[in-house]
Amino acid sequence: MKDLPPLNALRAFEAGARHLSFTKAAAELHVTQAAVSHQVKALEEHLGFALFRRLTRKLVLTEQGRALHPVVRDAFARISETAARLKSDGAESRTLTVSITPAFGAKWLIYHLPRFWEQYPEIDVRVHHSIQPVDLRQDDVDIAVRFGAGKWDGLVSEFLLRVDYVPVCSPGLLEGDRPLRRPEDLRHHTLLHEDDHSGWVQWLAVAGVDGIDARRGPVIDDSTVILHAAAEGKGVALGRSSLIGEDLAAGRLVKPFDLTISSDLGYHLVYLPGALERQKVKVFRDFLVDAASADES
Repeated sequence: MKDLPPLNALRAFEAGARHLSFTKAAAELHVTQAAVSHQVKALEEHLGFALFRRLTRKLVLTEQGRALHPVVRDAFARISETAARLKSDGAESRTLTVSITPAFGAKWLIYHLPRFWEQYPEIDVRVHHSIQPVDLRQDDVDIAVRFGAGKWDGLVSEFLLRVDYVPVCSPGLLEGDRPLRRPEDLRHHTLLHEDDHSGWVQWLAVAGVDGIDARRGPVIDDSTVILHAAAEGKGVALGRSSLIGEDLAAGRLVKPFDLTISSDLGYHLVYLPGALERQKVKVFRDFLVDAASADES
């Protein structure tokens, strides 16, 4: 063990190799860029070979760096997993921390959690809301639900809910001076966009509607806010099928048209390898999978 490189230097190298940026690695580790550079240089001196090629505004791993990085990454992951497992066996074993987006929490999870609490009163669920994905290797999170294509390096990913998009609005927009009865009637109403305009561009094209500028209307990066605005009669939104069920059932939203467009993206459960060895994580995972399956049936 006497030849083991300094752990701080290995950590700086792993972060730098993952980001291919000392600046981003420094931000992750909460140190200065100079500190990361110094640690990496010390590691290179200890090993006797270069790990990075420092190009203009760019870092590239050397052959040795590419060989070392997965070994260091996996070693830190195993340390993190073991520490988390040991911690779960201690005083914190009752607490399960799940990371989700605000929209998924407000529009789906909140309607299912009471049943989990009834079935597993011994488990305290702590919900962490974040638009940006958390780092399960370093943050105190047991399991997460992420929206995307289902591929995240170093994590187990399980498909949970598919997402189709369908127009939704307030029931009031079906009446009045300019009621929504045909897709062409959208020209008289505000289009609400999530993240960008691509959704409405695609939907109008599939519907065969011409003469409507699909890029007009506000762009909002929060599904909860968009659905709230639609329910308040501020415009027509493309709702994610998996998030609008309760609003439709309660009559807050209606579907003026049944035409949906599909997406390659969806909601996925993600967790570190070995996480399901902890009973509280496994039962929560199984509960969400069963709830999602029931919703899709």
